[in-house]
Amino acid sequence: MPLIDFLRELEWRDMVAERTAGLPARLVDRRPLAAYVGFDPSFPSLHAGHLVPIFALAHLQRAGGRPVALVGGGTGMIGDPSGRSSERNLLDEATIDANAAAIREQLGRFLDFDAGPRGALLMDNREWLGRYGLLEFLREIGKHFTLAYMLDKESVQLRLPTGISFTEFTYMLLQAADFAHLYRHHGVEMQMGGADQWGNITAGLELIRRMEGPAEAGVERAHALGLRLITTPSGAKFGKTEGGGNLYLDARFTSPFRFYQHWINVDDRDVGLFLHTLTAMSREEIEAIVAEQSARPERRPAQRALARDITGRVHGADEARRQQEIAEAVFGERLASLDPALLATVFGEMEHAWLARGAVPATVLDFAVASGAAASRGEARRTIAQGGLYLNEQRVGDPDAPVPGPIAGEYWVVRTGRKRYRIVRLGDEAGD
Repeated sequence: MPLIDFLRELEWRDMVAERTAGLPARLVDRRPLAAYVGFDPSFPSLHAGHLVPIFALAHLQRAGGRPVALVGGGTGMIGDPSGRSSERNLLDEATIDANAAAIREQLGRFLDFDAGPRGALLMDNREWLGRYGLLEFLREIGKHFTLAYMLDKESVQLRLPTGISFTEFTYMLLQAADFAHLYRHHGVEMQMGGADQWGNITAGLELIRRMEGPAEAGVERAHALGLRLITTPSGAKFGKTEGGGNLYLDARFTSPFRFYQHWINVDDRDVGLFLHTLTAMSREEIEAIVAEQSARPERRPAQRALARDITGRVHGADEARRQQEIAEAVFGERLASLDPALLATVFGEMEHAWLARGAVPATVLDFAVASGAAASRGEARRTIAQGGLYLNEQRVGDPDAPVPGPIAGEYWVVRTGRKRYRIVRLGDEAGD
């Protein structure tokens, strides 16, 4: 795929929010192009909100460009005010080092760091920002920006009513210095980032223009590409789960089960866009899946394809297959048929309860209460009468029937209604 097709690729995928006017002409040029995206190392994992810029880098590499992932080790010690209503906590260097190493490992699932001249690069802006003294920084960088220019940026305007520290106010200068350094010393001609970063990105273009002097007439020295910000139908920031936390790419913080379940349950209004922006599927593949979704929406083929693809990318193909098996068991109302090892995996992720050995109730009525599937004997009796209680996927018709034996001597799968599952485990929380 030639470089000019990189922009076309992002446009048909609906990933482009803004771009500099001269970018298409630069992409027609056959010269190699390097572009970077900055990543905040404030946590030891990227999250789903980073997937759009990550895929932009991946598409660039597929088109023959060189992706550069810039870990903001220096700026992470300051904090970016963009999209924030309060000051962020500042980080020490040891924490930044550990977080940067984790981010490098995650990016390796999307980018090829060993592809020779096109191989992705990982850089840390502490390398150059850490060398600046205050007076040197003011002389080399600060003199190129007026106070009016900085105050006019949306990220600053949004914070003025609640207050913004001088530390965060200067963040755009640091990010501009990054772009200028990468341009001068590593030949990086373009910065990409979320549309909410546009003010900081264009500050970098301004600094390069002022430091390098005028270019040829009608030719821009450097370029910028603002990427679409994705939100849920409720307007929440993409990557946020219903519980309010981030959907992380590290299994330590978001389990593969919860990760897969997030994608399998996305709204029909979102799934087409996510197939475009968060996968490398071709136009033909996506169109076929969307057509199948229109014909058989109850089967959710688009959600299944999305969940399988992105979980495979983040957690590996084997884990994606495991999670697909679990999801299809839930969808097909046959969770009780899962291998006990998979039930053990699912146990901690779904509604669950422990029953001590020797304390298993004699009747299914009392079992429903003891397991937490019903709040009272009266509620349990009504659920059974309405045909809504299942034990190990067998409908319970008699409230006084004996409790069936546990699966593999350890588990019961309790279902009330169509989709509310609870897994009950024999033993105690210590694993007895």
